[in-house]
Amino acid sequence: MADNSFSIDVAAIRERARQKMSEGPVTDGYKRSPEEVIGVLNDVVATEIVCWMRYARHAISASGINRAQVADEFNEHAHEERHHALRAAERISQLGGDPDFDPETLARRSHTTYATFKDDDLRGMLEENLVAERIVIESYQEIIRWLGDGDVTTRRLMEDILAEEEEHADDLMDLLGK
Repeated sequence: MADNSFSIDVAAIRERARQKMSEGPVTDGYKRSPEEVIGVLNDVVATEIVCWMRYARHAISASGINRAQVADEFNEHAHEERHHALRAAERISQLGGDPDFDPETLARRSHTTYATFKDDDLRGMLEENLVAERIVIESYQEIIRWLGDGDVTTRRLMEDILAEEEEHADDLMDLLGK
């Protein structure tokens, strides 16, 4: 009968930790290229910043009879998108990279676009944000699959962000009456 008990060589782990302190959280168990993950996460940062700016602009410019409810939702989503960008940026830093907040490249690196509408076109704003959320959902699902078990921490971060993006899409569907 096979012995399925848990056992680790703590002494070996301690020795590796001392030898590779300069690698920070990137251990031998990390199975992705940190540079590639940093590049992907910098695109996530750009995407989240563009989404934050779009939601913030729509919240400010929304007008009409349903303005208050829609603007409140846009403001909530804007806050969460900004938080997503900061979480991804923090992970980039943990992996030894530099978060890229360069305004000149944000729109190019973003998976979504920045679109404005006439102030009274709440439906257009809602639909554009729903399209953006759907783009983000599909993109982040691909990132999560790509990360797999190669970078569990980044995968879990992306799974958390994905769950909130799916909530955003659901909120927008409710506001659109679908």
